[in-house]
Amino acid sequence: MSRALLVIDVQNEYFTGALPITHPAGHLEQILTAMDTAVEKQVPVVVIQHAFTDPAKPFFQKGTPGWELHPEVAKRPRDLLLEKSLPGSFTGTELEDWLRERNIDTVTIAGYMTHMCCDTTAREAVHRGFTVEFLSDATGTLPLSNSAGEVTAEELQRSILCAQQMLLSEVLDVASWNGRL
Repeated sequence: MSRALLVIDVQNEYFTGALPITHPAGHLEQILTAMDTAVEKQVPVVVIQHAFTDPAKPFFQKGTPGWELHPEVAKRPRDLLLEKSLPGSFTGTELEDWLRERNIDTVTIAGYMTHMCCDTTAREAVHRGFTVEFLSDATGTLPLSNSAGEVTAEELQRSILCAQQMLLSEVLDVASWNGRL
């Protein structure tokens, strides 16, 4: 098995902007631990950054402070930095080609938001024939309330993790993932 760690959208918008990640506790520290272990064990790290150029979108506007990578992620080593404009990290990017050129068959998902870009990227990976590991404590979300209903961050996180484990991904925590490396 050859794997890569995908660090999805760990940007300031989720810390100082309109979309504060609230669950699970310690999510950023777990992401950084996974990144550090990946570098130590020579697992390629792909950092993915969401960007909107449409001024009608209220966040992730390219070039703004909210669009920038969290400083702790920005200063860590990475093998590839990709920009995306849709929830899936494979759509409209070079990610699949980059992984295949390196004979990587497994992707490990970390980052934000569990229910949006992490979930979509994991599903895209499965559809492309990759094995997926989904880090339960290195992904994070927030409570949602809209015309469809309301859900707490904890409920949303648990729901996505259960759905991922059902047929898509192996869901595990960072300590277990680090142990298998």
